[in-house]
Parts: sequence; C-alpha cells; structure tokens
Amino acid sequence: MPRLHPLGDAALLCELPAPATLEAQQRIWALGEQALQWPGVLELLPGMNNLTLSFDPAQIDRSALEEKVRKAWPGLAAGAVSGREIEIPVAYGGDDGPDLEDVARHTGLTPHEVVRRHSQAQYVVYFLGFLPGFAFMGGLPPELATPRRPEPRVAVPARSVGIGGAQTGIYPLVSPGGWQLIGRTPLELFDPTAESPTLLRPGDRVRFVAASVAA
Repeated sequence: MPRLHPLGDAALLCELPAPATLEAQQRIWALGEQALQWPGVLELLPGMNNLTLSFDPAQIDRSALEEKVRKAWPGLAAGAVSGREIEIPVAYGGDDGPDLEDVARHTGLTPHEVVRRHSQAQYVVYFLGFLPGFAFMGGLPPELATPRRPEPRVAVPARSVGIGGAQTGIYPLVSPGGWQLIGRTPLELFDPTAESPTLLRPGDRVRFVAASVAA
C-alpha cells in the first residue's frame, strides 16, 4: 500500500517504499489510469515509485480521494499497462559517445563489449522527467552501472545516450548533465509541435540498436 501525503490543498502524493521495481511501477501506472476516471481528479504526475494526483477540492476532498486509492490499490494488477516497442539507433563512441572508454575502464569491459551489452538489453520507460521527453529507464545490465561524472558538463548535446548510476537515458535537448555519454541517436525525443510531443511514454519497451561503433 502506498504512503499518502498531501501536497497543498489540491494534490495527493502516493509513494511506494524503495526499491523501485517494474512491478511496482506498473501498479503505479494502473492506479493512474483508474484515478483519471474518478470525479475531481484533474491530472497525473507519475514518478519513480510514486504518483501525484492533482484534484479539484470542490469536487472531491482529500480524505475521500485517499479512501479511493486505498480501496483501488489491492485490485491493481502489475502489467495492466502495455507499452510500445521502440527501437533507437545509436552511434556509439567517438565524438558521439566521449565517455564510452571511461565506462569500459570502470566496468572492466572492452568498449565493444559495453556496446554489445547495452544494445542487447531491453529497457522499460518508468517515467518522464528532468527535461521534456527525458525518459528514466529501468533494465540496464547491472555490470554496466557507472557513477555520474564528478564534474557535470555545462552543455550535453541533444539526443546523447548516457549512463547514470544504474540507469540509462537520452538527453532530448541541450542541457547541463553529469551522465556518462556513450553514444548519440538521430531520433528526436521531443518535438513541441507534434501531436505527441515526446517520442517515449511510460511503459514503452526500448531497445538500442548499434548503428556504428567508434572505439
């Protein structure tokens, strides 16, 4: 059962204890889908192991919303939300992935083996955050986990693929960032003019395809 915390007068945080797992995240998504059907719930904000419900106090008060969450939670099934299969081509190493060698040294693998293992895994988008279209993904092989850079870059190129701790992700826009950059994709992750502005959505299953390797 998630812990429930008020966020002001019109939002409720539903938070699960660590660690984050795919099953827990799937139940978070299922709770969100169900909550959107409840009168008074206006917006969802899914996060890692948590969900924030924005609501209209004139239509439903916080105690009633909390009771709905408590009643719904035991019946929610993990896996109820199905995502799409997305393949993302990546140019690994070289100017596109300047930290590939550092990741290889940290893991004790060759750069080509880092690429092989990174591109053979299947990832699941847990949530979008930090930047529009930035997907936090689970599924990184544990042997590839690498700490963030001690000094973040001032400007990470858009569409850079990186490893940060036990996660992998793609920077949709130019921004500061401390993840280890191992490659870059030609795909746009965020287009505010598109009908669906973000390439990835929570629940999507992602595979990286090695278009090239410079190592």
